[in-house]
Amino acid sequence: MKRKFLLEEKDIPENWYNIIADMPNKPLPPLHPATKEPIGPDALAPLFPMELIKQEVTTDKYVPIPDEVRNIYSIWRPTPLYRAHNLEKVLDTPAKIYYKYEGTSPTGSHKPNTAVPQAYYNKMEGVKKITTETGAGQWGSALSFACQHFGIDCEVFMVKLSFDHKPYRKVMMNTWGAKVHPSPSAATEIGKKILAEHPDTTGSLGIAISEAIESAVHNDTTKYALGSVLNHVKLHQTIVGQEAIKQMEMAGDMPDVVIAPFGGGSNFAGLSFPFLRLNFDEGKSIRCIASEPASCPKLTKGVFRYDFGDTAGMTPLLPMYTLGHDFVPAPIHAGGLRYHGAGVIVSQLLKDKLIEAVAHDNLEVFEAGVTFARAEGIIPAPEATHGIATVIAEAERCKREGKAETILFNLCGHGNFDMKAYQDYFDGKIVKHELSDAEIQASIAKLDTPTI
Repeated sequence: MKRKFLLEEKDIPENWYNIIADMPNKPLPPLHPATKEPIGPDALAPLFPMELIKQEVTTDKYVPIPDEVRNIYSIWRPTPLYRAHNLEKVLDTPAKIYYKYEGTSPTGSHKPNTAVPQAYYNKMEGVKKITTETGAGQWGSALSFACQHFGIDCEVFMVKLSFDHKPYRKVMMNTWGAKVHPSPSAATEIGKKILAEHPDTTGSLGIAISEAIESAVHNDTTKYALGSVLNHVKLHQTIVGQEAIKQMEMAGDMPDVVIAPFGGGSNFAGLSFPFLRLNFDEGKSIRCIASEPASCPKLTKGVFRYDFGDTAGMTPLLPMYTLGHDFVPAPIHAGGLRYHGAGVIVSQLLKDKLIEAVAHDNLEVFEAGVTFARAEGIIPAPEATHGIATVIAEAERCKREGKAETILFNLCGHGNFDMKAYQDYFDGKIVKHELSDAEIQASIAKLDTPTI
């Protein structure tokens, strides 16, 4: 029985898919952080090159992928799609389970899908240096790789918890020439302020974003790059789902359910948006489920309102599901999912009930990750285990209901640099953790941003 479905280099998509063109309700505009008035593309110019700003606001259904970007993609793309026969047997489910494996990239995750074009467009505009944040280090590694390819300096602010727990991610970034700070750091004013107030903080993506932006805005030849949340980032990631549609057709199948982990939205968007296009264009009814941690449940327990993308309030206000920009998540190992808010496109889709969201606790996801690794051989990144936990729940539902549905999920990266996380699990140091409603409401109550 065929297990692996491979495409050829010529099958790398020539365009990214922009779901905004098909959305029944378009996302609300970003607001100026001071005036609270809608902003235009020019307001983003200090941070991003103009071509990325155009992609951020475009309503064109397809955006051409530059040939140079496609050439670099061909180092690892198209990525394989697998049928998870062994996992199906372990779960004793009538469901068919497939996974798109993004761990074959040079950095081991889906993140280079957007890092490469972002570095490319910066290079075309003469940018000499890019600053960024990173949670678990996947995004920082990807941008370091991309910047090295184009001869651009890279400065990364890595959430302190992951900086301490994932030292080899830092070494990867250093190998590709990047300078890496633990965040909060003494390299920025916002970092020094937070360290003075909370010297023992484990950091957050919101804090790291503030530091990266502060570092970027003081130099005309320096720009900032974001690895998730923004529209152009999710746009670039749709190469994943477009390939997956071709591969599912090769398998003679099509998913009933599409699942991906959720931090800011790029992972989930990359796989699900092209399948949502089939819902919009062809009348299909594919369920798309975002899987998030119960310790950072913005989609399942947050509020839909305008909020800052960073802790210091330096970014434009975005209409999103959020736990509040001051929220500092618990120190879970899935560093890439420890973000207080959700991208505006995904937030609007969820508000319109065109997608679904579920949350899993810290212990459940590692149980799922180990189950998958023992069945399929690949050790998943802690972020990816959240999607696997949802897959298992859906497969068990199929078994209870006697339904032979097809499930597709994004195995967004391997966990080869996350052995401390698995060691902690085996040592019994990982325990169930969920935020209480009181904790969530206390965080949301601090918001003084516009309501929707």
